[in-house]
Amino acid sequence: MAAPSLEEVAARFEVPGRLVMIAPTGQGNVNDTYLAVFRTAFSEHRAIIQRINTRVFQRPRWIMANLRVLTEHVHKRIEREAAGSDRIWQLPRVIPCKNGRDYYRDAAGGYWRALTLIASAASHERAQGAEHALEAGSVLGQFHHLVSDLSPRKLRDTLPGFHRTPEYLRRYDRTAAGAAGASRLRASSESRRLGAFIEARRPIAGVLESALERGELALRLIHGDPKVSNILIDDLTGKGTSIIDLDTVKPGLIHYDFGDALRSIGNPAGEETEDLSQVRFDTELCEAFAKGYIARARDFLTPGDRRYLYASIRLLAFELGLRFFEDHLAGNRYFRVSSGEHNLRRARVQFRLCESIEAREKSIRAVLDSAFSRP
Repeated sequence: MAAPSLEEVAARFEVPGRLVMIAPTGQGNVNDTYLAVFRTAFSEHRAIIQRINTRVFQRPRWIMANLRVLTEHVHKRIEREAAGSDRIWQLPRVIPCKNGRDYYRDAAGGYWRALTLIASAASHERAQGAEHALEAGSVLGQFHHLVSDLSPRKLRDTLPGFHRTPEYLRRYDRTAAGAAGASRLRASSESRRLGAFIEARRPIAGVLESALERGELALRLIHGDPKVSNILIDDLTGKGTSIIDLDTVKPGLIHYDFGDALRSIGNPAGEETEDLSQVRFDTELCEAFAKGYIARARDFLTPGDRRYLYASIRLLAFELGLRFFEDHLAGNRYFRVSSGEHNLRRARVQFRLCESIEAREKSIRAVLDSAFSRP
């Protein structure tokens, strides 16, 4: 059967007023996201409406169950701690359907959900400076703080293998060994160079998972995708206020979040640049982010956690480059692309960033140590 119109979908959710506009919004690579505006005679209500990508998230009901557990826990804790807070912390709320469910399933099998819009706040595709990086660190540290007392066992793993670098490496090996993947790997000198880059760093893929197996690190709840564009800054105060895109919240290692955030924030050129000469890891932005993060997360970080923070930054740049390159070899099945070479270019950026992180290891470690030494 044909999929419903956007207007039909929006009408399923419990939002006051009449729909006056629904249009695409955001730059997400996975779900289809729309901004819907509803009006009454005296008010306006805005909501985010999304069609869940069931090719990526194969158990959408688990995602919605996770969201309910997560947001109810976090909202209660935000309310308990509001009096002593230096700002208003926010997190989107699930808007139920008119039939009481958390999602709407259309006749064509599509899964839709609605979330409250964090008003008067904006995100950026890249770090705007040290103050922005500090606020981004504060937001991620606060998120980890707010979920630090929520058992990972209460949430389902909606993306098995997500942010486990050794599994991405195994997937890459399978893709590169197939006929189509091998052909793309041999297709250009650039593809062969990126393949060699991966081979040279193969030993680092298991650094965090091995530490988990040895008991040096522990599973907690992680955001899963804390890139700078998922962190909202309050338009009125300039302070970080929320983190969005919560589908990837799951049990994992907080180092994947820490490294992924700094991989994103520490590269002023951004993920989509085509000028590799502009790609570098900015230690000043790293210092600001670490200061904001550790101020919020200091109480639950263990000595073992601290030991692997640098390794996480290096690893996550390598991991994302590996994912982009594997998707290129596989025919661009996961990430949205604008051309056949888009994921190849993205991989080049991440691997150049990884090289920059490696070249600045001593400075980065000093920055992290300094952040912990502050009161």
